[in-house]
Amino acid sequence: MNESTVRIGQSAEADAWRYLASKGYELIEKNFSCRAGEIDLIVRDDKTLIFVEVRFRQNSLHGSGAETVTSAKRRRIIRTAGYFLQSNPDDGDRDFRFDVISMSPTIDWIQNAFTLND
Repeated sequence: MNESTVRIGQSAEADAWRYLASKGYELIEKNFSCRAGEIDLIVRDDKTLIFVEVRFRQNSLHGSGAETVTSAKRRRIIRTAGYFLQSNPDDGDRDFRFDVISMSPTIDWIQNAFTLND
């Protein structure tokens, strides 16, 4: 990835976090990574731990950001979430879900974008 792409991605993740913070979510981790992969944002509300993939699209001519989360990417996120849960046993008893936030001129937040069975 070139430097411009990295900056755009970081900006989209920061915007997504500000959006979630405005909704009352607590940030647990940004850019959590392990050998299995990376998760852009891990947040929680009172009862639920949420693993968030952030996608940026300058326009939707080639689909939304959410549509770019392939089955391989979903599997990597699920494996990475499993590692996070094993490494953080205090969060292991919480419900959890996988969301996608697609950043473009608007914010499209897809809650429960995929499940363990996808």
